[in-house]
Amino acid sequence: MSVSEEEHRRTGHADEPHVGSLAQRLNWLRAGVLGANDGIVSVAAVVVGVAAATPSRSAVLTAGLAALLGGAISMALGEYVSVSSQSDSEKALIAKEKHELATMPDEEFDELVGLYRERGLSEATARQVATELTRHDALGAHLSAELNIDPDDVVSPWHAAWASLLAFLCGGILPMAAVLLVPEPWKIAATFGVVLLALGVAGSIAAWIGGSSRARSMARVVVGGALALGATFGLGSLLGTTGVV
Repeated sequence: MSVSEEEHRRTGHADEPHVGSLAQRLNWLRAGVLGANDGIVSVAAVVVGVAAATPSRSAVLTAGLAALLGGAISMALGEYVSVSSQSDSEKALIAKEKHELATMPDEEFDELVGLYRERGLSEATARQVATELTRHDALGAHLSAELNIDPDDVVSPWHAAWASLLAFLCGGILPMAAVLLVPEPWKIAATFGVVLLALGVAGSIAAWIGGSSRARSMARVVVGGALALGATFGLGSLLGTTGVV
C-alpha cells in the first residue's frame, strides 16, 4: 500500500464527519445560527421601528435593550425545552432497548438479523454481521440499526440553550450599535445595511451546516429580514408622522 493510500485509509474523507459527536456539534451550531438570525432581525425591527417613530436615543436604547434581553432569554428557553424533549425521547428509547436486550436477547438478535436482511444482505451474511456486532456492542448495534441513535451522542439541551443565548446577544448588538452610533441622517440606512449583511453571513453559515445552496439560503434570510425591517420602519414612520408617539 502506498503512502497516499495509507493516509487515505487512516483519514477517510476529510470533509465527511465519520467520527466524533456530530449530533452535538450540529445541535449547537444550528441553535447558534438560528439565535443569531433571530437576534439580528428581531432587535433590528424594534430599534428601526422606534427610531422611525421618534428621534429620542433613550427610547431607542430602552426598546433595543428590552428586545435584546427578552429575546435572548426566550430563545434560550425555547431551545432548552425543545432539545430537552428530543433528549428525553432518545434516553427513553435507549432505556427501552437495554431492557429488551436483557429480557429477550434471542428475539432481539433475530430482529437485528431481519433488519440487515431488509437492507439486502443474505441470511448467512446478515447473521454473521449481527453476531459480530452483538459480540462487540449489542446495545450500540441495535440502536444504530433500529433507531439510528448513537448512545454516546445524545443531544444536550444546555449546549443548545447557551449557543442560542450568546448568538442572539451577538446578533442583536449589531443593529443596536448601528442605530445608536451612526449620525441621524444615515442611521436607518446604515442599520439596514448592517442587518442585511449580517443576515447574508448567517444564511451562508446555515447553508454550510446543512450542505445546501448558499445563494438560496442567503436570499431567504436577506429577503425576510428586509421585509421585517421595512414593515416596522413603515409602522414607526406612520406613528411618528401622525403624532401617536
